[in-house]
Amino acid sequence: MKPNRSDEIRKLFKLSVDEMVNKCGGKLVVTETLPELYEYLAEQMVTEFRKSADTNKPTAFIMPVGPTQPYKLMAEKINAERLCLKNCWFFFMDEYCTDDGKLIPATHPLSFRGQIDGLFFNLVDAELLMPNSQRIFPTPENLAKLPRMIADAGGIEVCYGGVGIHGHVAFNEPEDGVKNTGPRILNINDFTRTVDATRHGLGGNLINFPRKAITLGMRECLGARKMLLMTRNEHVGMDWANTVLRIAALGVPGDDYPVTHIRDHANYIVATDRATATAPRTVI
Repeated sequence: MKPNRSDEIRKLFKLSVDEMVNKCGGKLVVTETLPELYEYLAEQMVTEFRKSADTNKPTAFIMPVGPTQPYKLMAEKINAERLCLKNCWFFFMDEYCTDDGKLIPATHPLSFRGQIDGLFFNLVDAELLMPNSQRIFPTPENLAKLPRMIADAGGIEVCYGGVGIHGHVAFNEPEDGVKNTGPRILNINDFTRTVDATRHGLGGNLINFPRKAITLGMRECLGARKMLLMTRNEHVGMDWANTVLRIAALGVPGDDYPVTHIRDHANYIVATDRATATAPRTVI
């Protein structure tokens, strides 16, 4: 049965931030500011990379390209500690596609493949990095191979990622049976396209915003031994994430908000800042 989200969100918005944190029993982390949120995310990731270096065996992570802010902080920590990443396998979540299902070029301003070197890999001292073969984006050519590649790397230790306005994790948009989906090319939800077309300096250019994406499935994300997801408004005056944050943290599981399926996961955290965790000025 589809959850009654209207009643649910009105009830959730009655909770104060502290009440919500208490109800989540340690699975919701709220920092006071956005810089503190990005520092928390960076330190959590680097902590896992330290464990990987100590075990001296392959450790696989599902990685987003956004939020982008923690990557510089991570690079600084890694360089300062001389932390070796050679045991790490990064399986990046997703990438935009053209209408005919091909990857957008890495030179496209929205390309995740095109951004990650400048955001992270070029900032880390070369001798500390894993080889290129352990930095894997989903492509039309490797889609069918990705589950086996993940298994061969020992399974996913931690899935990191953001949460979209309609509850997507990676680009797993609402659809029947989304919890059991694997790697695939799909149509991006119109709500997602609208929000993202206003968040990247694009002036609301829905006409040319990508309509398709390639993504790891919810099966891969939920199959991680740990999950650390985040969402935040980021831009002052654009309070798009307050609702999905509360649904992600306390909503009833349902395919209409894929992130709610984390409720069945044994080890997850949702992180945000206090402004995003606060109920909006007007509740309807």
